[in-house]
Amino acid sequence: MKQYSALTLITALAVCASQFAHAQGNKEAAKLAREGADASKNQDWNKAIEAFRKATDLDRKFAPNLAIAYQHRGFASANEQKFEDAIRDFSEALKINSRDPRIYEQRAAVEMKMNDYDKALADYSEAITLKPSEVRYYLYRSYIYETKGDVKNSLADTERALKLDPGNAEAKSRKARLEARQSLNAPPTPIPSSPRPSPAATKSP
Repeated sequence: MKQYSALTLITALAVCASQFAHAQGNKEAAKLAREGADASKNQDWNKAIEAFRKATDLDRKFAPNLAIAYQHRGFASANEQKFEDAIRDFSEALKINSRDPRIYEQRAAVEMKMNDYDKALADYSEAITLKPSEVRYYLYRSYIYETKGDVKNSLADTERALKLDPGNAEAKSRKARLEARQSLNAPPTPIPSSPRPSPAATKSP
C-alpha cells in the first residue's frame, strides 16, 4: 500500500506540473494548485484538499488533483482507524472521479473492516465493471460472498478469477474449500426403490 500511495502522489504532482504548464487561463487557480501540490509533498492533506478545492472552484481542470488528495486523506484516515472519515473522503473522491476502480477498491476495503459487507460487495462490483480483468477484485468479492455464506456466488467469482489467472493459489484453495462445502450441503441422493414385478413375471410359466 505504501508503494501505491507514493505512486499516486507522484502521479498527482505530475498532473499538477502538466497543468501549470498549460494554465494560461486562471493564474489564481494555478497558484492555489501549486500550494496544494506543496502541501501534498508534506502530506498535509487538509491543506492540500482546501487548496485544490479552491483551485477547482476557479478552474475545473484541477479537479483530478482534488480527487487524489481526498484519496490520500482517506487512506491516511483508514490507517489511523478513522473509518468513517475515510469513507467520507473516498466518497468525495468518487463524486469527482467515478471512473477510477481503485477508489471503489479502497472504500470497499474500509467497509470490510467495518463489517459492512453489502456496501463492500457493491463497491467491488463497481470496480469489476470498470476493470473486469483485475483478478483481485473477483477474489475479494468471492471472499465476501463466502463470509456471507453465499457459496454459489463465491464459487462463481472464484471460477472467474481462475479463468483470468489459472495458477492463482488463493483461488484454487478457495475453490477446493467451496466445492467440499457444497458437497456437504448437497441433499442426499435418493436410493431408488426396487421395481415391482410385472404381472407377467409373477405368473407361472
